[in-house]
Amino acid sequence: MSADRNHDLAPGLYLVGTPIGNLEDMTLRSIRVLKQADLIACEDTRQTQKLLHHYGIETRAVSYHEHNEASRAAELVEKLAQGARIAVVSDAGMPGISDPGSRLVSLAIVRGVPIVPVPGPSAFLAALVASGLPTDSCSFRGFLPAKSGARRRELEKVLDADETQIYYEAPHRIRETLADVMEVLGPGRPVVVARELTKIHEEFLRGTGAEVAQDLKSRGDIKGEITLLIGRAPEGQSAPRGTSIRERVEEIIRADKVDEKAALKKVAKERGISKSEAYREWQRRR
Repeated sequence: MSADRNHDLAPGLYLVGTPIGNLEDMTLRSIRVLKQADLIACEDTRQTQKLLHHYGIETRAVSYHEHNEASRAAELVEKLAQGARIAVVSDAGMPGISDPGSRLVSLAIVRGVPIVPVPGPSAFLAALVASGLPTDSCSFRGFLPAKSGARRRELEKVLDADETQIYYEAPHRIRETLADVMEVLGPGRPVVVARELTKIHEEFLRGTGAEVAQDLKSRGDIKGEITLLIGRAPEGQSAPRGTSIRERVEEIIRADKVDEKAALKKVAKERGISKSEAYREWQRRR
């Protein structure tokens, strides 16, 4: 049994892609590697055990997530340096893409451990190819900031981008995010919301930011994993420049007849940032 488990699997760190929803998306190679590995490091052992049980994989699993990444990475790399075969998986998709994995890879490389990617499903690639937006050039940017102010600043960076932008977003924030997209990039910017990819309720909402936002406005609670794609600005359409903190403070002072301190406080609340952060930005732009 032991010989069968280790046949053909050389020592090293294996980055194994797992299904993002549909269990049938598991590759034959991924199954073999997980069966033959000495150990599986996973984001959530309970979630991964469902996958392992489905495919009859009996390899021992240990947790490797954002809260124990530093200590567990050091522990795992020692095993790797001694010739272990360790597979790393996330709850869904490729490990290291907005999930733990990169720290362990970096440490393993320093120690001269072979790194072996075992390709599998990826939410942002699945969303991109089915989005209808240009695929010749794209940029994956991970999760957008949770606070509106930071999120708008992030969106300002792609104001004039001529490539498709791809983000992950939490379902309870998608309405707010689309509102920021419209304010910063304009209501006519092409947008695609891909939800629950490969699952029973898979859905693509395609249109302008305003159209997709209107569609979601009429719904109740929005659930499921979401990938947000933003296309380049339509030819001849200039997206609105985001109002700077300095400009917004001056607007409030004029409109509300208040002093700078009160205006800064209001701007900080609007943008989801601290008053001190708003003050520093205001000082820089004076």
